[in-house]
This record gives sequence, C-alpha cells and structure tokens, in this order.
Amino acid sequence: MALISAFTLIRTLSLFHLTLAYYFLVSPGTLAEQSLVFLLGEAMHLPAARNLDKPTAPGSLLAMVLVLLGMNDLVAVSLPEEVARYYWGSQAPLRLLFFFCLPGYIYLARPGGLLAGSSTSFASGADGLTNGLVFTWVFVEMVSWFWIYTTIRDERKDAAIRIMNRRKAEDED
Repeated sequence: MALISAFTLIRTLSLFHLTLAYYFLVSPGTLAEQSLVFLLGEAMHLPAARNLDKPTAPGSLLAMVLVLLGMNDLVAVSLPEEVARYYWGSQAPLRLLFFFCLPGYIYLARPGGLLAGSSTSFASGADGLTNGLVFTWVFVEMVSWFWIYTTIRDERKDAAIRIMNRRKAEDED
C-alpha cells in the first residue's frame, strides 16, 4: 500500500499548478531565481530563462492554462471513486508519456544539442522551450506523474475489492 494516495498526489500537483499560475501572473522572476531551477538548468547545460523581470502576455496566457489545468484536475479527482479511478487510470500514463518525452526533446534541442544545428522547423521552434525553467517544470511533472502512475497501479487491487464490497452491500439492500 502506498504511503500517499494517488488522489492526494493529484490534488497536490493541482495546487502546484495553481501556485505556478499565481507566480506567472504576479512575479515570474521569482520562479526563474529558484535554486532548483538553477541547479537543473546548469546540470543540463541549459540557458537561463529570459525576460521574466515583469509579467508578460505569454506568461499570463500560460498562467490561465495552468489555472485551467489545476481546476480541471481538482474537479476530476473529486469524482466518485470508481469514475475517478477509470479517468486517472487512463490519464496518468498519457501524461507520463508526454512528460517523459519532453525533457529529452528539450535536452536535444538545447544550444549545442543534437537537434540545435538542424534547420527543421520542428527543432527551431523549441527556442522558447530550451531553458532551465521549462526543463525544471517538465522534470517535476515527469517525476510526479511517474509517482502517481505507480501509486494508481499499486492501489488498483484494494480499490477493486472496495468497489465489489460496496456493490455487494447495495445488492443486499
């Protein structure tokens, strides 16, 4: 049995998204100055995020997307257990796959990376993604979704037993 339930982890990640949205609206420079962002960015030889001194229109748009994502996840995790397990059982692997591929792409498209010298539009469009802030966010998302996915898989048997007992009790009434 997991120490922290998958639904608690999803709620925590949703609140993390809402917190990020707040900082992108109010003070984006605070995010770029975090020690974890600096540490991971330097370790992966990624440039620092630029133009985060004051809030910008793209940052505000990103904040609204993060608010939508956080609120959507909070609502979805509050569904009845059977529906929520089905939903998150399909969402967690999909999000894990996305956030597993994105750090590799950011690393390969960084200045000096394998995709940096190519003239394809796919690689040249990544200039805004190849910085320490984006990499740190994607890395934290990847680790979180891996933890959520393994916890969901671990809780599956116990949840099935609880659902069967609940259905049996409803049938007896």
